[in-house]
Formats: sequence, C-alpha cells, structure tokens
Amino acid sequence: MISHPDSRHGPRWVALTALLTTSVLLTACSSGSGSSSSNDSRQPRSGGTLTFAVGSDAGCVDPQQVGSNDTIYSLRQVVDSLTDQDPRTGKIVPWLAKSWDVSSDTTTFTFHLRSGVTFSDGSPLTAQVVKDNFDAVPKLGALGVLAQGYLSGVESTTVVDPLTVRVTFKQPNAQFLQATSTHSLGIESSASVKKSPQQKCSQGVVGSGSFTLKQYVQNQSITLAKRAKYDWGSSLWGKKGEAYLDRLVFQVVPEAGVRTGSLQSGQVDAISSVGKANEAALKGGQASLLRRANPGNVFNLGLNNSRPVLKDAKVRQAIQFAIDRQQIVDAVFPTGTQPATSILARTTPDYANLDSALSYDAARAKSLLDSAGWKTGSDGIRTKNGTRLSLAITWFPNSATNQPALELIQQQLKAVGIDVELKEGQVTQFATTLQSGDFDAVWGNVTRADPDILRSSFSTKLANFYRLSASPLDSLLDRQASTTDAAKRRQLVDQAQQLIVQKAYVVPVVELQTQLGVAKKVHSLDFDASSRIQLHDTWIG
Repeated sequence: MISHPDSRHGPRWVALTALLTTSVLLTACSSGSGSSSSNDSRQPRSGGTLTFAVGSDAGCVDPQQVGSNDTIYSLRQVVDSLTDQDPRTGKIVPWLAKSWDVSSDTTTFTFHLRSGVTFSDGSPLTAQVVKDNFDAVPKLGALGVLAQGYLSGVESTTVVDPLTVRVTFKQPNAQFLQATSTHSLGIESSASVKKSPQQKCSQGVVGSGSFTLKQYVQNQSITLAKRAKYDWGSSLWGKKGEAYLDRLVFQVVPEAGVRTGSLQSGQVDAISSVGKANEAALKGGQASLLRRANPGNVFNLGLNNSRPVLKDAKVRQAIQFAIDRQQIVDAVFPTGTQPATSILARTTPDYANLDSALSYDAARAKSLLDSAGWKTGSDGIRTKNGTRLSLAITWFPNSATNQPALELIQQQLKAVGIDVELKEGQVTQFATTLQSGDFDAVWGNVTRADPDILRSSFSTKLANFYRLSASPLDSLLDRQASTTDAAKRRQLVDQAQQLIVQKAYVVPVVELQTQLGVAKKVHSLDFDASSRIQLHDTWIG
C-alpha cells in the first residue's frame, strides 16, 4: 500500500509517483506565469464582482455532465474535488481528501476526507456522499461520458468509516488518482445526486465549492455568489478561507469582436477565446493576454469510421496528408499555438512527437485517393462508381476559431478533390451528436492532463464515438491504464498514438491553446492543470 501525500518512501514509491503525477508544461504571456498580475506587490482586496464574457453555453449546469470550457469556467467554482493537480509539476495534492493510500497494483484507492467540510445546503461531506456520487456516475447518460470513463471498471465504492472511502477496481487503474482532481468527478451533495441527470442540468447542483450557483439563464448568463465560511480549499491556493470576490457573472457573448470591445470599454473584466484577429486590439491597453496550452486530445476531425467512404484507411490518410496545419495555425489561431504533432498535445504526459506522419503532402493525398479508385471529375471533385467524394463536418460555435479553421480545411480538402460541407450544430447537442453517430466528421478536442484520455476517446469498450472496430489498439489502451511501471506505460501510450495516427482514425490538426483577455485591474486569475480557471484567489483592485 502506498500512502500520499507523505513523501517518506523508497524507490518503488518514487517510480509509481512518476507515473501518477507526470509533469505538465506551462506557457503564458503578459504575466509570465499563467496568472494575471502574478508579480503585483499590492495587498489583495476582498469584495466586488468579476464579470466574465464567454462565447457559448453548454446548456447544462452540472459539472459532472459538462465538457465545454466556456461553461466549465463557471461551474468549476461550485464543486470541489477529492484531489487537485499542480499545473506546474503535475503532482496530485490534497483537497477534500487530506491523504490517500494506493495499493501497489493500483486496484484500490482509499481516501481520508477532511473533517468539517459542508455543502452549501448545510449537509456534511462524508464517505457516504462520495460513494453516492461515484455510484451515480454510470447513470448520467450521454453527457457524463468523461466521468464514466474515469470510473470504468470500478468494482465497488465502500464506506470504511464516516471520513474514509475506498474505491476498488476490477483491474489495475493507474489513471484514477489524476481523475479525482477533475471537475467531472467534482463532489456534489446527496440531495443533488438524487436528482435525475436532466434535473441537475437544468436546475444546477449543490457543491462544497467557494461559490454557489445563484442564477442560470440559458444562453445568457450564469451568476455565482461567494460561499460564506468556506474553509477547505485546495492546498494549491494562496488564500485560506473564503474567496476574495463577492460575485461572479458569466455572460454569454457569442461574437468574438463584441467580447473584445466589451473588455476594452470596461463593461466586462475578462473574456474567453481570444483569437488572433483580436489580439492586437488588446495589446498595450488596459488588458493582458493570458495563455496556456491545453493537455489532452488536440483539435481534430473526428471521423466516423463506420461511414462507407471513411471505412477506407486510404481515404482517411489522404484527408490527413491534405491538411496544411501550419497555414491554419498562422491564419487563425492565437500567437504561440502549435500545429498538432500527435493526437495528444505536447503538454500531455507521455506525448510522442509524430510530426513526420502529420506533415502536409498534397501530392501524397492525391496518390492515396488515386489508388483507392477515386478519379477527379470535371469540377475537380473526385468520384467513384458514380458517387462523389464528399464529407460533412459538424462543428459547434464554442470557440471563435472553429469556423475560420474549418473554412481553410474545406479549401485544402477541395484542392485534392474532396467536397466538404460545414454543418453548424448547437453547443448543447455536441454530446448527443457523438453518441448518435449521425455525422461524417466532428470538429473538437478533449482536455485532460493524463494520457488515459486516449482510452476514453478510442476504446471500443467505452463510448466509441468514432465507431472503430475492435483492434490491437484496445489492448494497448487497457494495458497503459493498468500498468504501474512508468516506462512501460510511456511505451504503450507511444504505440497507441502511433496506431491512431497511422490508421488516421481521426485527423489531428492543431493544439488548443486557451487564451483569455483579462483587465489589468484583475489579479491572480489562475489556470489549473487542465487550462481551465480557478477564481478563489482572484481579486479586483
């Protein structure tokens, strides 16, 4: 049994810690640390309202069911997690759990909870509440796929005593400790857990976080209020006790230019998704740009491998070679954004650089299509047995860069004879679209600071959104999740990345870099390990 966070252990503990808490890289600008005004010598001030303009609304206010950053920004403040992850080192540190024990084969995780923690409805945090949360995750449905993936293979969650809970898996599960630091496994009150997933989405949940949900107006705003007498924050936070700010207001402003203008005029204090087109307007004024690369799966064309055209690996590979990633980065994305060099972003533990397999090569794309029997027609679009080579890419307006990036991809694929239709969907329909399988390709990414995001995304034993057939990839993904050997896991994750890229199950395009515009009067607005934000330490002055 391996205990944490006590560091008095031998070489075996060191090796396992290297596996469980692999470092995560950080990049930032303006403040130089991924935090607004991090070098400010002034004393923090309590009070005030932070108004944050985001581009979209996921249509759900349950952290366990939300995957869109624009909505996670607010809901992360409502729930606490058993652990937290240091964005600078990747180390897993205490939060609601003051310590934990992990069996040597990583099948059993025992968490020792802090005493005195309460939810905003006054009910206490107990081991039974944690058990109730984890037991309810499989019932979340389509929107709960991240949480469900983290708990896949669970055998039991057991109450050892009122403040000790044990989670046991059928097979070794090295990724689980990091999973307990995510918003997807944020702990909600017993009353919230008893609600249906639909009720939690529409009504919100009761958490133990430093802010509470006060009002939700779909597609308009989310309003949070400071939690009085909060006193159990993450060990990473600088301020003990209550948050500085009294209120947080997240306004939905879909137009990137309008968000930028609102920040410039002082109508809002921070904005999400600052694209290249709006960077110049914010430089040299009363705002700073904060940026951090997101770990996890890069922005990609998620191909439906069950579609007749896309069953052919040569067609998928041709799409992969036809995309000029550097052109897309240079034209659309924020300064510092990197083209994809794997399915995983380079800030993800165990990332492998596969840039040679993702190089732009239009001639090779055409050759692959020729060999697959697709001939160029008079209009430049290829046909085979009377069928045009066409592809519909479904996308969602949760980032200002999505449409212009896809318009460039549309042009690049047309140049090799592939006709592309861009289909805009509602943000609220993202998960159900994937689950239904009613798509040719979907544009998106998934953020997580652990390579097990590959298993969540590509295992045919889990959600299998991209309709892959069972293959050796499944074994690689299962084995990387179960091994306690850091070097072996790295090798398995490397092989999985290579297989995904070689087979072009999806087409990696560009790494997501979160870039925020923040007024200079806002201090200590911090990124967490998943490049979302933590506002407990944030103050205005």
